Amino acid sequence: MINFIKSLLNKRFQKVYYQGRESLLGHHKRDIVVVQVDQACESLKDSRDEFVDALHKFKSISKLDDSPLEIRYQQLKRHYDLCRSKADQVALRIQAIEQVSEALFAEWEAELELYSNRALRARSQQQLKKSRQQYGRLLKALQIAESRMHPVLAAFQDQVLFLKHNLNAHAIAALRHEFFEIGVDISKLIDVMERTINEASQFVSILVDQKQLPAPAMRK
Repeated sequence: MINFIKSLLNKRFQKVYYQGRESLLGHHKRDIVVVQVDQACESLKDSRDEFVDALHKFKSISKLDDSPLEIRYQQLKRHYDLCRSKADQVALRIQAIEQVSEALFAEWEAELELYSNRALRARSQQQLKKSRQQYGRLLKALQIAESRMHPVLAAFQDQVLFLKHNLNAHAIAALRHEFFEIGVDISKLIDVMERTINEASQFVSILVDQKQLPAPAMRK
């Protein structure tokens, strides 16, 4: 019951929030969705780049060189912390997309009844269906990409913790042993991120194209 009340209050707050942005700032929900998806893409790109950098650093640290073990540990931990931070940003972006997209589709569905022209109503309804389908694919892709980060981060954290408590040549040798598996996991993660970024671009294109649709004719 408490969760239901919180959910209801949250939806009412979001409705007032989006109405305020539209009336005061001229920010329509469709435009906010486009911005949120673009920001999610940027977060994914940042995460992708950080994981690639971490992989390169992981490889270099696992090689025998003259740098102190403590320094190599600090470098690896810094890259892990950055990867974790970028992954958290992606999760927050997905939540923001879900909130505004649900508000957009609810409003769109309700406004179908305002059309007096049946042809335009049917056209808008078809566009709504197409947008929902594309959004469903995008959300699934985003969630998959975000979930794929967790096992990679977990394996990365294991190595950082192991190196922290075993700053010796044996620990570095263990890193070399684990490098291949983690490298494969990161490579797969990068592929998923790339596909998700492309999916997001397609979704944005659909929403931008639909801005050309005529507005609903208001009933008198």
